[in-house]
Amino acid sequence: MTILATAPAPGFDPPGVEDFQLPPIFDGVTKPVLLFVLAAIIVYAFFAYTSRRPQLVPSKAQFLGESFHGMVRNSIARDNIGPEYLKYVPYLTTLFAFILVNNLFGIVPLIQFPSFSHPGVAYALAIMSWLIYNVVGIRRHGFVGYLRVSTWPPGVPWWVRIILTPIEFLSNILLRPVTLSLRLFGNMFAGHLLLLVFILGGEYMLLHSESILLGVLSPFAFGMGIVFTFFEAFIQVVQAYVFTILTASYIGTVLADDH
Repeated sequence: MTILATAPAPGFDPPGVEDFQLPPIFDGVTKPVLLFVLAAIIVYAFFAYTSRRPQLVPSKAQFLGESFHGMVRNSIARDNIGPEYLKYVPYLTTLFAFILVNNLFGIVPLIQFPSFSHPGVAYALAIMSWLIYNVVGIRRHGFVGYLRVSTWPPGVPWWVRIILTPIEFLSNILLRPVTLSLRLFGNMFAGHLLLLVFILGGEYMLLHSESILLGVLSPFAFGMGIVFTFFEAFIQVVQAYVFTILTASYIGTVLADDH
């Protein structure tokens, strides 16, 4: 039995993983590294500017900064952590803003690269959140008590606990940073790759293909690229929110008396 594979059109190089391996700009510094630094500067500048002159009747800039901070404080931290939420608001606010800016880089003209489509910093942020909620849990319950709360489900027969305890240990202690980072990285990688397919494909169909039919269809490829740009912007915001709300949820879980 012969399996027929469709080869790419001559002269067209379909986008792939190699499009994310950007060459160094200078001295080993790559575009993603510069974007992470730029994102940190933007986040710092935003909060410094919006809080530089606090007033009882807020200015537009102060209102914008307070609205962002209030959304994280009330909708993420307070709702998921509980009475002790205030001490974690600065970290969660910074986390949300940093991820959001880096994600939105993927649709900013001339930048057009989501920083977290490289997995390294996604892993670093996930490990940071993992360390925070584990340290919080150990401080609250002690090391043995924290393991009990995290891996010993209450109200179930002992023979069920024999099965559930290893699963809970893997899920709550070991795999959370993996799932946190892969969710963020995977969505940013797949979304950017999808945009590359439509934009580069449309360019090839319009400018380089010898087929009249492909030339006629090229506006549809560009149109789908525009549609998916807006969809990708939505996903970028959602993924920043999901990463932050899961971090808050994990902190709230370890602060509770029972798992």
